[in-house]
Amino acid sequence: MQKLAKTIFPMSSELRFKVALRGETLLTSPRWNKGTAFTKEERKDFGLTGRLPSRVNTVEEQCERAFDQLRSRESPIQKNSFLQSLKEQNWVLYYSLLSRHLKELTSIIYTPTEAEAIANYSHLFRRSEGLFLTFPDQDSMEEDFLEQTRGKDIELIVCTDAEAILGIGDQGVGGIGISSAKSAIYTLLAGINPAKALGVTLDVGTDNEALLNDHLYVGWPSKRVRGVEYDKFIDKFVQLIRKHHPHCLLHFEDFGVTNAQRLLELYRNEHSVFNDDIQGTGAVTLATLMAAVGVTKSKLADQRYVIFGAGSAGLGIAKQVRDAIVLADGVSREEANKKFYLVDRFGLIKRSLGPEKIRPALQEFVRPDEEWSDVPTNDAGEVELLEVVRKARPTVLIGCSTKGGAFTERVVRTMKEGCERPIIFPLSNPSNLVEVDPKDANDWTEGMALLATGSPFPPAKMPNGKDYVIAECNNALIYPGLGFGSMLSQSRRMTDGMIIAGAQRLAALSPALKDPDSGLLPDFQDAPAANLEVAIAVAEQAFDEGIQGVSWSREEVRTKAEDKQWKPVYGRYEYDEHGAK
Repeated sequence: MQKLAKTIFPMSSELRFKVALRGETLLTSPRWNKGTAFTKEERKDFGLTGRLPSRVNTVEEQCERAFDQLRSRESPIQKNSFLQSLKEQNWVLYYSLLSRHLKELTSIIYTPTEAEAIANYSHLFRRSEGLFLTFPDQDSMEEDFLEQTRGKDIELIVCTDAEAILGIGDQGVGGIGISSAKSAIYTLLAGINPAKALGVTLDVGTDNEALLNDHLYVGWPSKRVRGVEYDKFIDKFVQLIRKHHPHCLLHFEDFGVTNAQRLLELYRNEHSVFNDDIQGTGAVTLATLMAAVGVTKSKLADQRYVIFGAGSAGLGIAKQVRDAIVLADGVSREEANKKFYLVDRFGLIKRSLGPEKIRPALQEFVRPDEEWSDVPTNDAGEVELLEVVRKARPTVLIGCSTKGGAFTERVVRTMKEGCERPIIFPLSNPSNLVEVDPKDANDWTEGMALLATGSPFPPAKMPNGKDYVIAECNNALIYPGLGFGSMLSQSRRMTDGMIIAGAQRLAALSPALKDPDSGLLPDFQDAPAANLEVAIAVAEQAFDEGIQGVSWSREEVRTKAEDKQWKPVYGRYEYDEHGAK
């Protein structure tokens, strides 16, 4: 097991900046504002002496004050609103506060609280953040894009069309909230400079009737554009990025099931693109699986996989694990595909379901009907989960269905009959939609199951009385590092090999490899250090594949990664009319 270094931010920084802003303009710039932390000298030089109270505070004192203010807000959505306001005022203070209370506050700025903020975006709206590209305004798309990005060294663009937001579906223009939240996580956990990141919402309308009938809705009040016109709009956006920021990472987020995989496949060989719902979910699940098979002293290729839920996440997991079996264990793609059994609302994905029930992206994993001719079906002729488990005898059971309780006691006990140490990952969010409570899965397998969930759960009691730590299979443990590794190396693509290298590095950090009663993944408090290790592995793999775009050597990756990370600390300012703004 590889050890993690703790992330420690110094009390102050010797960084020096030449800044062209003064007075009120400086105090309203979140990038440069220090609030009461401006020194006496800086206050004099920048015309701030009469604009601030006398006392000079440290960032620690500012964090204490801000946290006290945050705690006075009673509900999560009120806390989310407070933190959003803080981010609009002072980036260093915002990220310093989050870093000091990482586990507690990540759930406020990201899932699950951000989903509520997005759903109520038009009613909570105060000021805009990010870039809004709207379908009827596409003739001015390049002009609008350059107004936001001209003169900036953009390294990360997170975009969404908001059709499938955080399990709450189509949220129209409110999707800017997820783009901004994902960008913030990149900064918080991987050290991406927030001045070099941009959140984008691609407003192509909405099919959410509640939004369309809401007179306060701030987005384009039209039914969602689809088909050829949609594709042209998306392509125009992607080509702008390729033209003006050829080395930046383009992160696709919360696109609908009919577009997510299709757009990823369309552009992944043209530019460095990444889809967290598909590749991030697949990568963190792969890392957790690698840790689990490390505990059982087996290989990925030795397992039989049942995946319950064949949407973007389930298919992404299947493909990611399949690719790892091919690359790491030397199995052919065709043979690797045979190790997977995908189950959705129509039961087992088998040939007789027909094209109307099987998306093209699922074709590689369709099971032949003849192997299931002796298996009982329901009244609709579908093979249900229990029968799949009984016949396939899986060693790995993964849930991405949002069907709470689907992994019943009978399903779990049937699985246990077929393997000594079942690997069970009920990954659906939020916790009320989880396929099985990990405590129950632990009890039903007499403490033999290796468990990970998509939401945080308390430890489960083992038969010997010890606590078994339930790993949280959280994408944020890996996607910021995957992206940072691509940005660091300026890779021309985000390849399967790079993602697998990142997953292998995260798996190597598993506490369970040292103590089987520990979690399969590092604690979330260690996410910044874990993502740094992932980024280093990803960048090294880019060098190995010869697709890096930098002139320095592979041996310099770790040093370059550490040097490149943005830290939430205040530097010293010198006024220069030609300086930064």
